[in-house]
Amino acid sequence: MKLLVTGGAGFIGSAFVRLLLGSADAPRVINLDKLTYAGNLENLEAVAAHTNYRFVHGDICDTALVDALLTEEKPDAIVHFAAESHVDRSIFSPSPAFETNLRGTFTLLEAARAHQAPRFVHVSTDEVYGSLEAPLEADESFPLNPSSPYSASKAGSDLLARSYFTTYKLPVLITRASNNYGAYQFPEKLLPLMISNALEGRPLPVYGDGLQVRDWLYVDDHCRAIRAVVEKGREGEIYNIGGSRSLPNLEVVRKILAGTDASETLIRYVEDRPGHDRRYALSSVKIMRETGWAPLTSFEDGLARTIDWYRQNGAWVERVKSGEYRSYYARNYDNRGSELRRTGSARRVPKP
Repeated sequence: MKLLVTGGAGFIGSAFVRLLLGSADAPRVINLDKLTYAGNLENLEAVAAHTNYRFVHGDICDTALVDALLTEEKPDAIVHFAAESHVDRSIFSPSPAFETNLRGTFTLLEAARAHQAPRFVHVSTDEVYGSLEAPLEADESFPLNPSSPYSASKAGSDLLARSYFTTYKLPVLITRASNNYGAYQFPEKLLPLMISNALEGRPLPVYGDGLQVRDWLYVDDHCRAIRAVVEKGREGEIYNIGGSRSLPNLEVVRKILAGTDASETLIRYVEDRPGHDRRYALSSVKIMRETGWAPLTSFEDGLARTIDWYRQNGAWVERVKSGEYRSYYARNYDNRGSELRRTGSARRVPKP
């Protein structure tokens, strides 16, 4: 089998590439990645020399490149991870999210249609469902209600991908996963940010009251689910992928502090994210029933593994936290109040 993976140098994409190439019957994997700030070839050093692996540095919005790649490689499946995926960055600057997530997906879908690709797996997020009141859980038929430029761009790309199945009979499958965590995650997301700051004795910025609820999914479990959809999923279907472990952010932060032997005095409450969804919740019954997949890693075990990885890989963290990251961190946290007011999006939430 031959797979074209977009965004394969990112956090989830690289974990998927490592999973594929680590199997006894490893397929050929072509990794197309633009190597933006969150794309890192260090994530793939373990498989870079694999005979079944090819890396292509390029943009999914580049029509000529995508067409040439499909002409040359003729993949059996396209697995589309590439995205601008951070909500805060999309709030400060929405354009990159829409360019990559919508135009890039459109470019890939058009190429897949022209080349009659046998399978197109579009990787999305639970954020497209928006905030849900307990005890609701979104199944695949739940209405979309995105709140941020990021989630709106993903919801739009989901609908676009689905339309190519309905209109052109392109064999599209869509997955929507809950919050991922694990090794090699860029430290702008909650867990790697809090873990790396705790290990460095730096303040842990918590949005609002910290009681936003998220479901947590270990990245290797997510990648197994994607593989299951590639192999067993039904064309035209949507599959939710959850970790079956929902926790308030503040509880997660406290677990991180306990796991790193850091003091709770490091917690620093900051102005909440504009339009911050209060609770995400997914039902994964469908993928479990149809493919036999189930999450294998408990949150406590996965968190311990993740903390240990960041503790053992301080040099990697230091490298990715240099340059552009420092500018972003200062804008989003050190100068948070003034930046939000400058963009007209400040919203105060009482602290606990």
